[in-house]
Amino acid sequence: MIDAVAHSSPGASESDRRAARWLADFLDYLLVEAALADNTVVAYRRDLTRFLAHLSLSGRALDALTPLDVQNHLRQLKTDGLAISSISRALVAVKMFLRYLVLEGRVKRDITDALDSPRRWQRLPHVLSREQTVSLLGGLDGEDPLYLRDRALLELLYASGLRASEAATVGVGDVNLRIGYLRCLGKGSKERVVPVGRPAIAAAQEYLEQLRPKLAELAAPGQPSDVLFLSTRGRPLDRTAVWRIVKRAARNSGLSGRISPHTLRHCFATHLLAGGADLRAVQEMLGHVDVATTQIYTHVDSDRLKSIHRKFHPRP
Repeated sequence: MIDAVAHSSPGASESDRRAARWLADFLDYLLVEAALADNTVVAYRRDLTRFLAHLSLSGRALDALTPLDVQNHLRQLKTDGLAISSISRALVAVKMFLRYLVLEGRVKRDITDALDSPRRWQRLPHVLSREQTVSLLGGLDGEDPLYLRDRALLELLYASGLRASEAATVGVGDVNLRIGYLRCLGKGSKERVVPVGRPAIAAAQEYLEQLRPKLAELAAPGQPSDVLFLSTRGRPLDRTAVWRIVKRAARNSGLSGRISPHTLRHCFATHLLAGGADLRAVQEMLGHVDVATTQIYTHVDSDRLKSIHRKFHPRP
């Protein structure tokens, strides 16, 4: 049994002690019956402990709760400086807790249907122009011993819209340079196949023929790797190394702003849509489950929006 939390001290009111017992039972339910991960349960415990503290200060009891009580708590979280994502997660925890109490018969009224999640502010991704992207791809030191590897990496990131983690785990056998595609595992181990353009094919071919065999020889005995991109020790590159390579190329190109491997993913999607690519096709290549996630890129191309405005507005 998880220890009772927050309001189980000797000086607490009976309502506070009861709420603490109910929370402890709920957390046990999440661990034992719902089989949630330990970190998830810890996050729920933190959010709900804060919620119960708010109720205690307000003199409100769980069995007499109203939607306004929860809304006041959310406003307080916003005042305290919590991000919208954190407030949304806290509301999910409160909803699950209250529904559990209803199912257990400890609370008669279910108020969760009246609680709406706060809308997340949708940030537009930072995208480079085509000229800036070309500059970034050419921003590597040609005298660097790892130039061929790093150039192939940058070209594949832009050509296929890979995430840094996906690029770091692509295997040699996942890349078909003759036909021009690669296979990768995205979020949730979902496999997708993405076309690869000619510049990326050429860069990958040169790296595979001239540099990767040398890096593979540096691997520890009995620990060969079939991952495409290797470190100077013959081991797979990690996401941090991928990030460093992109940052170095950006710095060499004189590009400012927060540029990362994900910037090239954003450029991949935005430039495809600007060129007339079908939204559903881009969604599939990015590995997005929901097309709404892909639609954000339709709002990024300012040149396209200006063109539409000039074409259709009566006073362009």
